[in-house]
Amino acid sequence: MDRTAKVYVAGHRGMVGSAIVRALQAAGHTQVIVRTSAELDLRDGAAVRAFYAHERPTYVIMAAARVGGIHHNSSAPYDFLYDNLMMAANVIDGARHAGVQKLLFLGSSCIYPKFALQPIQEAALLTGPLEVTNEAYAVAKIAGIKLCTFARQQYGCDFISAMPCNLYGQGDNFSLQNSHVLPALIRKMHEAKLRGDAQLMLWGTGTPLREFLHADDVASACLLLMDRYAEAGHINIGSGEELSIRALAEKVATIVGFAGQLEFDPALPDGTPRKLMDVARIKSLGWSPRIGLDEGIRGVYAWYLQHGTDARK
Repeated sequence: MDRTAKVYVAGHRGMVGSAIVRALQAAGHTQVIVRTSAELDLRDGAAVRAFYAHERPTYVIMAAARVGGIHHNSSAPYDFLYDNLMMAANVIDGARHAGVQKLLFLGSSCIYPKFALQPIQEAALLTGPLEVTNEAYAVAKIAGIKLCTFARQQYGCDFISAMPCNLYGQGDNFSLQNSHVLPALIRKMHEAKLRGDAQLMLWGTGTPLREFLHADDVASACLLLMDRYAEAGHINIGSGEELSIRALAEKVATIVGFAGQLEFDPALPDGTPRKLMDVARIKSLGWSPRIGLDEGIRGVYAWYLQHGTDARK
């Protein structure tokens, strides 16, 4: 990427978007363009087109999304599908009309079938039914992938898409209503420690396997893809390592200092039983993660202690 050209990062206040902005600035990019959701509602097609006409960015990284955990996805599926579908369509189509040189659309590993063969290769997309607890979000992200693919096929646009595994990092969402598993565990265990609880009840069986990647690592992957990847279809981004939710909870308990007993409620949903990404393609481009899970969790906990839940409710 030309470091003097305009780069629009959609979703810069989110965990991933803010990491991408930091990475761009550290790499010497001098014109990083951002807008808050109050300044630009990405669900409003006319507003998005007007933004493109005014700013004329050369590059676009689409990291904006409505996100949440199992409970939030299950309780508001229409909102998750509509909001994410409209944001993806408006940003991608607006970029096409504005002549954007390159666009990267970020999705999630939830796009893959619930029982996909592991580790999950990119070709597994649309080969089986989705996990019902995040189907709405997944459908919107699949639509975004296809928009990028067909924009390349029909109009010759250099639009690419990447699907990260479970992400975490500074600026994560620690809400107990709509956060993902890792920040939720950090907050629950910290508060349980402060109360002196003898035990903590957690969702599900603890047996599902998950793969985690720090937001700073996915940001470095995004910059590499903008420079080195120009193919139809999507590419996986992940650590290539997995652990059970129980093992993750025990790891978080150790780092946070919660000494109570961890209990699991099997009456509550587990979600997809296993999600391990095949990351051979992105590693072949010369990328690999730098931040180990223990180091990353310690950093996120330190951030949480400093900021609490004030930064993101």
